Parts: sequence; C-alpha cells; structure tokens
Amino acid sequence: MKIIVIIFFFSLFQSCISVDTIMRRQSLRDGDVIHSVGKRFAFGFFSLGDSKLRYVGIWYAQITQQTIVWVANRDHPINDTSGLIKFSNRCNLCVYASDNGTEPIWSTNVSDSILETTLVARLSDLGNLVLLDPVTGRSFWESFDHPTDTFLPFMRMGFTRKDGLDRFLTSWKSHGDPGCGDLTLRMERRGFPQLILYKGRVPWWRMGSWTGHRWSGVPEMPIGYIFNNSFVNNEDEVSFTYGVTDDSVITRTMVNETGTMHRFTWIARDKRWNDFWSVPKEQCDNYAHCGPNGYCDPPSSKTFECTCLPGFEPKFPRHWFLRDSSGGCTKKKGASRCSEKDGFVKLKRMKIPDTSDASVDMNITFKECKQRCLRNCSCVAYASAYHESKRGAIGCLTWHSGMLDARTYLSSGQDFYIRVDKEKLALWNRKGLSGKRRVLLILISLVAAVMLLTVILFCVVRERRKSNRHRSSSANFVPVPFDFEESFRFEQDKARNRELPFFDLNTIAAAANNFSSQNKLGAGGFGPVYKGVLQNGMEIAVKRLSKNSGQGMEEFKNEVKLISKLQHRNLVRILGCCVELEEKMLIYEYLPNKSLDYFIFHEEQRAELDWPKRMEIIRGIARGILYLHQDSKLRIIHRDLKASNILLDSEMIPKISDFGMARIFGGNQIEGCTSRWIYGTGVYTDVYSFGVLMLEIITGKKNSAFHEESSNLVGHIWDLWENGEPTEIIDKLMDQESYDESEVMKCIHIGLLCVQENASDRVDMSSVVIMLGHNATNLPNPKHPAFTSTRRRGGENGACLKEKIGISVNDVTFTDIQGR
Repeated sequence: MKIIVIIFFFSLFQSCISVDTIMRRQSLRDGDVIHSVGKRFAFGFFSLGDSKLRYVGIWYAQITQQTIVWVANRDHPINDTSGLIKFSNRCNLCVYASDNGTEPIWSTNVSDSILETTLVARLSDLGNLVLLDPVTGRSFWESFDHPTDTFLPFMRMGFTRKDGLDRFLTSWKSHGDPGCGDLTLRMERRGFPQLILYKGRVPWWRMGSWTGHRWSGVPEMPIGYIFNNSFVNNEDEVSFTYGVTDDSVITRTMVNETGTMHRFTWIARDKRWNDFWSVPKEQCDNYAHCGPNGYCDPPSSKTFECTCLPGFEPKFPRHWFLRDSSGGCTKKKGASRCSEKDGFVKLKRMKIPDTSDASVDMNITFKECKQRCLRNCSCVAYASAYHESKRGAIGCLTWHSGMLDARTYLSSGQDFYIRVDKEKLALWNRKGLSGKRRVLLILISLVAAVMLLTVILFCVVRERRKSNRHRSSSANFVPVPFDFEESFRFEQDKARNRELPFFDLNTIAAAANNFSSQNKLGAGGFGPVYKGVLQNGMEIAVKRLSKNSGQGMEEFKNEVKLISKLQHRNLVRILGCCVELEEKMLIYEYLPNKSLDYFIFHEEQRAELDWPKRMEIIRGIARGILYLHQDSKLRIIHRDLKASNILLDSEMIPKISDFGMARIFGGNQIEGCTSRWIYGTGVYTDVYSFGVLMLEIITGKKNSAFHEESSNLVGHIWDLWENGEPTEIIDKLMDQESYDESEVMKCIHIGLLCVQENASDRVDMSSVVIMLGHNATNLPNPKHPAFTSTRRRGGENGACLKEKIGISVNDVTFTDIQGR
C-alpha cells in the first residue's frame, strides 16, 4: 500500500509542469504554455490570424502584438488542437499530431541517444529553448542553433568548422505561413567570411565582410551604446552575435518574405515595433547592380549610378547607355597587363567587392600587402581586411578576377586600391592634382565670400540693434547726449568689479514689458522703478535713471559700486546693472510689499501695521544703518533715508535702498580733522533722518505735514512732549491692546534724541540699537529739536574745518535732508 501511495505522489509531481521547464516524463498539450523565468518569452501551440492550423513555437509573452520568433513544425502544421509535445524514448523533444501518434511531425533530432534521466527542456529569458541536464549543466540541443526567420540578441549566426553546424535565417513563405521561404541569410564559407542574403540560390544583398567594428554593407550599424556586436573567426568557428546593454530594450532582427532584412525595436508607449533599419533600400544595395568590375555611386545617380572601376570600360557600351549595367566592365583595350611601372588608384569610402573569391592573409602588414599584389600579375586590387579594428588596419585582402558588388558611401566605407598601368596612373594623378587645385580655389572663394558676408551681416545686425535699442529706450523718454568719457571710465570700473552681472538692454526691456505703465512700481528722485520678469521666471525691480534727474554717471557708478559690496539682511540686494546707449539702470531683487511710505501714509494699509510689526521695522532699519556706519568694510553715509527708500519684502522685513546720494569713508579716510568732521556730520544726518522716520512710523504722519503752530511733525511732537502729552500723537489706527504704551513712549523718546538741534547731542546708531533692544529706562532728556532745514554750524568742529581747509566757518552751510 505504501508503495502505491509513493508511486501516486511521484506521478502527480511529474505531471505538474514547471513555469519554464518540461520534465523528462511530462508532456505539453495544446493550450498549455510554459514561460521563461522573467515572463519575457512563451513556448507552446499557436495559430496565425484566422487560420486553424496549429504550430509549436516561441513568442514574446509580454507584447500584445503577436510576434513569433521561432517555429518548430514550420512546414508541418497540425490541423486541430489535438497536438502534443513530449520526449521520445531516445530523449528527443518531439511534436506529435495527437496523443496516440507514433511518428513525430517534428523532433530535436539529436543523433545519439541521451541516457540522462534528469533531462529537461527549459525556456530561457533570451528566448532559447534548451535540452539540458540540470544537474551537470550540459546541453544537448538548443533552438538558437536552429533559427527560423528571427535573429535574437545573443544568438549566434555562422558555422562551426568541426561538426559543420550552420546557423542561418530563412524567411517565412508569407505573412500567414511560417513555412520555409525563398530568402536565406547565411555566413559565406568561401574566401573571406561575409554575410549574404540569398533569394533561392542567387545572391540578393550582401551584408559584406567584417571591418573590425561592423559589416561593410551596413554603415549605419550601431556600435556600442545600446548594441554590442561581436564577430569570431578562428579555427573552431566563424560566427556573429549581438547583445543589448539595457535589458529593457526589446529588439529583433528578421528576414522578411518580401526580400528585405529588418531590425525592429519595441516602443512600449505606442505598443508597436519600430523599424530601426532595413536593407536593401536603394539600387546600389542590390547585389552586383553594376555587374563585374563596376561599382555603384549613389551621388552620380542623376546621370547613371554605375561607373567602371579605374582601368576598365563598359563591356557593352550600348547597354550601358541604356542604363543596363548587367554586363559590367572589362579591361580597357590597349592597357598593359602586367608591368613593373603599374601602380594603384585609391578609391575612398568604398564597400569592397565580394570577398568569396578573395585571398586573405592576416599576418602581413598593409605595406606588405601592396608589394605582394604588385609582384603577382593576377592581382587586380587589394584592401585591408579589418580597417576598423582596435589595432588599426590589419590583414590583407587581394582580388585576382572579376570584382562584384562594389559601391561607395557618402560618409563611411574604406579605401580600396585598384591596379592600373602607368598611363592610367599618370592620368589619374593629373586629374587628382587638377581636382585638388579646383577644390583649393573653391575653398578660397568660399572663405572669402563667407568673410565678406560675415562683415556685411555684422554691420547690418549692429545697425539694427542700434535702431531697436534707440526705439526701445525712446519709448518713454527723450534721448539726451551720452558722455563717452564717462562711459569709458565706467567700463574701467566695470573691469574691476567683475562680480556684478551686466544685463543686456533688450533683456531688461523685454522683462519689464518695454517699461510699460502697467509695470511701473513707482518713482524715486532719480527716476521710475519697474517690475520685470526674466526668462527664467525670476522677478526683478528695475530702477531706470531718468535723463532729467540730477543723478549723472558718477552718482550711478557710486550706487553700483556701493551696493554691490554690501550684504546685510536689511539692505536691498542688487542683481546687476545695465549701461547701454543713453540708458543707465539698476536691477534689484523684487520686493512684493513695495515701500514703507505705501503703508504708513495710507490709512487702509496702515491699519495692517500693528505695533509688533512697526517695532520690527524700526529695529530692522536701525540695524541696517548701523551696518553702514560701523560694521561694513567701508563706512558709508546714506544721506537719503526716508520712508520711500525703505522697501518691504514678503515678510515685511525692511530693506534700505537708493544709494545714489551715499558716500564712502574708508578707515584711513576719517583720521584727519576735516574727514572726521565731514564723516561725523554725515553720520548724524543719517541719525536725524532715522529719528524723523521713526516718529513717522509711530504716528502714521509725514514730517512735512502742517501741525497748527509747529512747522512740521517733529515740532508738533516736541510741543506735546514739553506739555506732557506725547501719547496724543500715537497712531489711533493701532489697537491699544496690541502695544505697551511705555514701549511706544520709549521709542518716541529715542526718536527725539535722534533729532536734537545740535548734531553732537544726537545719539549714534549703536546706542539706538541698544536702546531699542533692551528695557532701557534711564534715557537722557532730549533737547530742542532742529525744526528748520538750514542751520549755521560753529564751535569745535568748525574750528577744525577752518584750520584744515583754510576757509571761513561762517561760509560752511549744512543741510538736513528731509524731503518728506
């Protein structure tokens, strides 16, 4: 009983078909399919189209379009679905027409009996069906050795020298009949190996001999990258194979029943096969199109594509005139047959003739090849065997009789040397020299013409650009004369400041929509500011210097040099500039929230500024001024601080801008008495302007606004301070719950300390930053502020100035810049 159970389970195990394997005692019925491990290929029964005939073969499993790559019983189809695949007693894999069939309609036909009991048939992911012993790995038969019409990657085509195995392709009879057709592609055994496509027994197209990289008849054959080609010619075999470096690439080469050869690649997104290349595709591809000793030259096809090789003439001139070149060419009459003065004419970019009758010697140099041909009167031509090998041109091919199927290519091929007598050689050399002279004259003429055209084109383009720039820059402004001396000095400065990019006028004009009113952000003292968008999508602000402004080239240069060297969170960042024709522009980062005056002097926008935001703006401006006065590499006085020159980014962080009026004082420039006075006075000017700006932020009112008996906002606040009523000036639009009154009062106190009449009494910016950042309570009492715009200066600073520069202190006038 145990024995019966064991036999039952063993039989059950044997009847189960593995995914990619048919076991020794298993069978495969019509409807059963095995797949390769990666599911790329399938093996089983199939029909074509509406036909009921059944074939056994291999096809792509994951491609929706039925694509058969190998057929077993191609000439013996089964009429119904009763077919069976199983191993015979001699261990051959066979196809039977029915269960009880005794004679197979197809067999692997391994001649010797195979004794291995573990024999299996396995389908690989390459599409190869292999009979092998899985224990030892020995294979006894494989479908790759018996291809049908398809040449798959890693399949070999050619023959083995010992056992005579010949691997070649045979087309189908028709699209719906996979039986053996008339077209075969095989490796030629005679002479130097080459692949030839035959129609019946007649050569139809010649793939040519191996060049070291590709077949000579397929100049477009891909090398490397995706496809790897390999040719073997040794004592064991002559074969060719190709592979793919990318497993995702699905490709196949096939011989079509129409007489063409194709390489297809699968385009997954379109679900179709792409015809990568195909041959023959032109008259010169047809085998021996120009007959013996003729060659095909496609560029001359407007007259007649066929030409006789040097030293030959048409055998039948009348036929040749009628464009019938089948008779080919013969040696010219009167030409010497063999002479010591014979030489060789070189033909370039050639597909060398059929090598079936050529002699080959791979062990001599190319120079020795020429000498060997000269010494042998029967030698009519020679060429390198492998002209594209990694070691350069190697091997020697010689022809000794009629030369067939030669042609030229436009940009490929190799050198081919034809033997001619001394008269023909001299004529050819003269023709070559005259041809070279003609080529040289043509080249000189072309170069001269190109140079002339280049000069003309350059002049036209330059004038057109000038015209376009003039029109672009004149769209909104009246042109004014441009100072070339200033421009030259600016170019010198530009050479020393390479880190600042220079933009082309056309680029900026296009970005700012030709400076249209819709792009205008506002206008400063020196000109309008526009919003622009560069081609990469970056938003910019363009400050376009007005010709009518007071800022000339010096002020413009000053702003460029200053701001390009400054880097601080509270200073606006410059991206570049543009100086072209009469245009002078600065390109800044674009800040979406405009300037501070837009918020604090308009009720609707001012309501958005609660006290914490206003306090952060005040602190940011203070830090920016402190950086200019003390922390930057150069000590800088801004001289034009006001609400319209404070820009706000998307997070309401203040950025000080507009440095046209600024002045630089290096460390060694403020040691002298005069420089100290000028620098100190300028610093306190910035402090005064900051104090005014601070009071404007707190109150939401302009300093220039009229306040009853006071001449300006500062005077009005001083009056309230003196009367103990400074809280009256706090902006009523601020929610009282959003601020601490004592903190606001402290800021008013600091503001008044900044605007005191005597500049020496004013606090410096480092003290301001400390006061704003700490709970300072013991602040000094402010003194009377400066109300008027002009004051006389005297005292110690004036004496110092008088001593150093020798002028009357009474003649020195200082102006507090307000402009609000």
